[in-house]
This record gives sequence, C-alpha cells and structure tokens, in this order.
Amino acid sequence: MTSRERIEAAFQHREPDRTPVFEYVMHSPIADHFLERPYTGDPDKWPAALDKLGWEAAVKQLALDKLDLACALGHDMMYITPNPLPGRRDIGSHIPATVHSPDPVETVRKRNADTAAALAPPPDESALIYAFLKEEMQRRDIDLLIMAPAYAHGVWTDVDLMMVMLLSPETAHEHFALATKQSLARIEQYIEMDVDMIGIGGDFAGNRPLISPQVYREFIVPEVRQGSRRIHQAGRWAINASDGNLWPVIDDFLTGCEVDGYLEIDMHAGMDLHRLKREYGDRITFLGNLDCGNTLSFGSTGEVERHVIECLEAGQGNGGHILCASNAITASVPLGNYVTVINTYRDFFDLPRYK
Repeated sequence: MTSRERIEAAFQHREPDRTPVFEYVMHSPIADHFLERPYTGDPDKWPAALDKLGWEAAVKQLALDKLDLACALGHDMMYITPNPLPGRRDIGSHIPATVHSPDPVETVRKRNADTAAALAPPPDESALIYAFLKEEMQRRDIDLLIMAPAYAHGVWTDVDLMMVMLLSPETAHEHFALATKQSLARIEQYIEMDVDMIGIGGDFAGNRPLISPQVYREFIVPEVRQGSRRIHQAGRWAINASDGNLWPVIDDFLTGCEVDGYLEIDMHAGMDLHRLKREYGDRITFLGNLDCGNTLSFGSTGEVERHVIECLEAGQGNGGHILCASNAITASVPLGNYVTVINTYRDFFDLPRYK
C-alpha cells in the first residue's frame, strides 16, 4: 500500500497492510538528530533561520525540514501548522493580550467585540508552507497526507469564559459563534490548499472535563459540528482533539461533533484505546496514543517497547488506528526511547530497523 492508501484504509475501517504512523509534534533535539541538521520548526531555531535566510526562504526551509523529517522516520502523513507571517519571530500559537476587568462578563464581552471587529480571512501568506510542501512532494514523487489545525473551541485556562458560560450564556454563545467563524475561515483556506484532514475542537479537560457535560453539549458541540459538516462537504476528514479524560462526554465529543477521528488521546488521564476501539472502532479513527509525557519520557527502553506493542495491538482490527504520540515529542523524551519507538514499530511489521 502507498501512504495515502494506508491512511484511507484507516479512515474507511479497512485493515491496511500495516498501521499508519506519523508524529503530531516533534521538537529539538530529537528532530535535529533525525534530520542531521538544526530543525527550523523548533520555536527556538526559527529566529535564526529568519536572520540567515529571510522570511520566504525560511518558510521554504521549514517545509523542507518537515518533509525530510517525515521521510526519515517513514511517516505516512504530516501535521503542518500555518507558517509565521512576515515580521513574526515566534513560531508557536500567538495568544493576543486581552483586557481584563473584575467582571468576567465584561471581560468576555470586550474580547467578543475585539474579535468581531478584527474578523477577516486568514492571510494568504500564512499558507505558503502548504504550497511549498505540495510543490516539493510533486518534485520528489512523494504523496504524504497533510493534517492542519483549525482549533478554536477550547476553554483550557480560560477561567473568565468558563464563568461566563454560567453567568451570561448569551455572551458565551457569542464567543463560540465568533470562534466558529474563525475556524471556518481557516477551514476554507485549507480546502483551497488541498489539505486532507483538519483538526477542530480544542482542549477542555484535564483529569476530568473542566466544564460539565451539559455545558459542553450546549455551547461547544453545535459549533464544532459546523466545522465537521463543512469539512465533509469538501470531502476531507475532521479530527477532534483534546487532552484529558473525556469519558463523561465521549459520545458528544465523537458522534455529537460528527468527526472522523480523535487525536491527543490521553492515556495517562484514563483514555484506554482498547475501550475506545470496542465502543467506537467501527466509526472513529484513533490517532495515538503513545504516552509521551510519562512512558516515553521517563520509562525504560523495555517499558517503551512493551507500550508500543500494546498500543499497536489495541488499535488493530478494521483499520481505524494511526500510531503517534499522545501529544508532542519534546526534549523530555530521551533519544534512546524514541529510537525504541521506531524500531519496535518496525519490528512489529517486519520492516528494516532504524540504524
């Protein structure tokens, strides 16, 4: 099977020749090791790339680094975020400053007004990386699927918003409606750039959901569902994402939001892949769930090997599983542990080992 056929089988719940594999987020020094050069996608290295290459050439190098990293690791797809705009020296998500007041309702109303006044389609310059990737993959005769983020409906750390959902429901509804407009605008850009799958939703849970199931169902599910329906209308896949224990709202999160996949599956918070496959494996594709924050970071190589095998075995049956970490591979993950992940996967499917 080709990478595209393998991913398509996973989403169509047909058994592929092997479980597809990718990595959601990877930083230095792990990424540097596999690239055998500094990774432009690491937030600490982007300013130096800008200074050395200039904005457009730095974006092109970012695209090349992400593609080369995926090829070096044998990935079947890539997670690609919009590139920084000219003049921006940070490469992560930018959270604008907000005006706070002692009254959370007034705070969120002010934020809503500011958001409404600034609503506009995402700038074309932010999608240059997708054009570079498509061009380079065509030149190399490579076809890796691309996933991109349109997350806009999280509540993580937003205490004002969570209080407003109870104190002033109409203000909270306005917030999420505006978030949906922003998400849909980004979705339209991705559709134009021929992105294959789009991440929607946003973080709202830790060891348990930060809001009640009823509040999640009322405020967030209908908004995320709008994104899913537009993505499906365009023939793409919608992936819902949130860390944390989602069991109290899992049916709303998956079937209520009408998504095709679930990413950021948080094993440490109790999200068991065996149970997920048993209850939703005929409808949902699960992307994960190697425990990056605990097992991959602090486990022995033997524990990591067992963990990878258990995850692969839990995900098998009628497709529906793509192997990746539960979130980011950061400097906390020892190189030896990540090489163990790669070689355990390759041994499982009788592929050549990474040297």
